Order: sequence, then structure tokens, then C-alpha cells
Amino acid sequence: MELQARCLCVVAMLLVAGLAGLDTAHGAGECGRVPVDQVALKLAPCAAATQNPRAAVPPSCCAQVRAIGRSPKCLCAVMLSDTARKAGVKPAVAMTIPKRCAIANRPVGYKCGPYTLP
Repeated sequence: MELQARCLCVVAMLLVAGLAGLDTAHGAGECGRVPVDQVALKLAPCAAATQNPRAAVPPSCCAQVRAIGRSPKCLCAVMLSDTARKAGVKPAVAMTIPKRCAIANRPVGYKCGPYTLP
């Protein structure tokens, strides 16, 4: 009987966890089906450039920003995410990266919370 109760408990927990992630699984997040904090990890090559406006922006960073920036909503969510904040990202500096990468089709003037993409 105790084994059945444990199995039932595990199944219930899995069901609750599955329902909790249902919106993300159907692409309801800012970055589609991928959680914002997971996308933020792709910006690791940008670490120094997000803290110092004079730091060189590595090509690998520009490539990631270019890909993520196809969705300005996602780019903003990533730059303002908990993961970015915990990594020491300065949002005002991070917002300058698309311009510093000379991304021609960047969303100039797009509002990211209290920040505006230059």
C-alpha cells in the first residue's frame, strides 16, 4: 500500500509540473518555446560588453544578439532577465550592444522597460 501511495504522489507531482510548464511548451513566452533565462545563457560571450560600454563586443556575442534580436520582445526579456541580472549585466549598457555590433536591422527606438534600444 505504501508503494502505491508513493507512486501516486510522484505521478501527481509530475502532472502538476507538466501543467505548470504548459504555457511555455506551447510558445507563450517572450522567446517562444524556450524560457527567457535559457536564452540568456546564450549571451555568455557578451559578459564584458554588458558591463562596460567601452569593452569590445566579440563576434560570437554579435551573432547571438543578431539571432535573438529577430524578436525585439525576446531580446528585451533576455537583457532584463533574472539570469542577466545575476550575471551582473547593466541593462543600460546591454541595450547598446546591437548598435555596437552594427546590426543594421536592429529595432531602433524599441522600448525595453525603462530603456530604449539605440
